[in-house]
Amino acid sequence: MGAKPRIDTSRPHPARVYDYLLGGKDHYEVDRQLGEKIPEFMRNAAHENRAFMRRAVTWTANNGVTQFLDIGTGIPTAPNLHQVAQGVHPAARVVYADNDPIIMRHAEALLVGTPEGATNYVEADIREPGAILDHAREYLDFERPITLSLIAIMHFIVDAYDPYGVVSALMDALPSGSYLALTHVSLDGFAEEGAKLNETYTSSIEAQSRSVAEIERFFDGLELIEPGVVATPRWRTDTPVPPETGPHPNYAGVARKR
Repeated sequence: MGAKPRIDTSRPHPARVYDYLLGGKDHYEVDRQLGEKIPEFMRNAAHENRAFMRRAVTWTANNGVTQFLDIGTGIPTAPNLHQVAQGVHPAARVVYADNDPIIMRHAEALLVGTPEGATNYVEADIREPGAILDHAREYLDFERPITLSLIAIMHFIVDAYDPYGVVSALMDALPSGSYLALTHVSLDGFAEEGAKLNETYTSSIEAQSRSVAEIERFFDGLELIEPGVVATPRWRTDTPVPPETGPHPNYAGVARKR
């Protein structure tokens, strides 16, 4: 893995911008400045991602999963993944991974689980999945199903880093019965706004929008859970969903490994 990255407050970081959009306090001026430039049609995506995470974790936990690997953890925002999982299974075990030192310091201080369960943390980059898996094997039983949570992270892994290979490497290591829960930005249908967002965001943070078909590729070889890859607020929501009126900038899905 090499030397761990230092906290860089001179450039915005995706997790800290995300924290700003969620109304948090753990970000810097440079993150706030970029967050304020994000157009209105994208600003709800952060909240939608959190709501999806809660639904997806609850659903997989109710389907027997008691172990979770969350990569791209972000700055803790209650309820956190382990709180959702341990709300269903008090003995659930969770490993968090992120590549920002400030996030790991927050995680170690704030992400405390139930007495019966366990939470653990690793400072690591998803582009090196082997290192994350090696750490996770120390705390999770790879003979039993695991839910892999990739919430709002894969659009930061541009094609040059082989994003599909990264997800395949992670899922290939997990046993049968495991799940992949993933959300991803898609700017299809937002030609003018999307171009402006790309110009604004990617000038500071490396990122890549993908089409819905490209997002579905992350689930190749897995059994997609109904309703498939859909606009994030439409995945198994507990409240009535308004009629579709056009494209959405954020998509989500959950799939099971056979």
